[in-house]
Amino acid sequence: MTELACRAADDGAELLVVVGGDGSVHEVVNGIAERDSVEIAVIARGTGWDFARSLGLPRNIDRAVDVALSGQTRTIDLGRATYRLWAGGEGKSFFANVASAGMSGAIAQRANDSSKALGGKVSYVWSTFAVFARWTSNEIQVSVDGEKRRGRMHDVIVANGPFVGGGMKICPDAEPDDGTFDVLLIGDLTKRDLVLTMPKIFRGTHLPHPKAELLRGAQVSVDAADPLPIQLDGEQPGTTPARFEIVPRALRVRVPQH
Repeated sequence: MTELACRAADDGAELLVVVGGDGSVHEVVNGIAERDSVEIAVIARGTGWDFARSLGLPRNIDRAVDVALSGQTRTIDLGRATYRLWAGGEGKSFFANVASAGMSGAIAQRANDSSKALGGKVSYVWSTFAVFARWTSNEIQVSVDGEKRRGRMHDVIVANGPFVGGGMKICPDAEPDDGTFDVLLIGDLTKRDLVLTMPKIFRGTHLPHPKAELLRGAQVSVDAADPLPIQLDGEQPGTTPARFEIVPRALRVRVPQH
């Protein structure tokens, strides 16, 4: 789909309508990032819908079509990730909504491999507890605009938008056009921590939390002694060491008229 999007833009397309979920948006974005001549509209299908949630896009098909036809244009930032490919060597990709390094990469893989019959939210919650039961926190080094942190963590969330994992409002104040990431460092959680906090995450009321720290910045690096899986918009292209940087005003999206 990335190649098709790139070819359509090269051929002069001014609007690409993405019918699908976060993975489809991710592929199209990687074909047209930083092009001022083309914008996207999203008919949200699939499982996650987190990009659509983050931008306030309607899930109803008729309303989504109306936005595609007559919505206004919002120009948002993208993230650019550099990481180690699973097969070795360096990979680079754009992401539109949320990236992360740590447990959430394994959760995204588990959710993608599982049945989606009960919907995205149930799939991601089930996958979260299944992965957490076997996951051990890691000593992780993080730098956010030069501000360094080191310690045992389960996850590092690099958010351009607030929603991840089928509707978890993980970084409630993240804005996709403010030129900065919200970076959430999730510390050494217990099972009790997770059980008590999970309902609050869907409401976006979990912060502040004694085992989490929120930083903001445009340049983020993450590393650990053992490679950690990363995820970009729900896709799992590789592992740490990873760098994430804001690419300002790099994507034009049709959103509802105010």
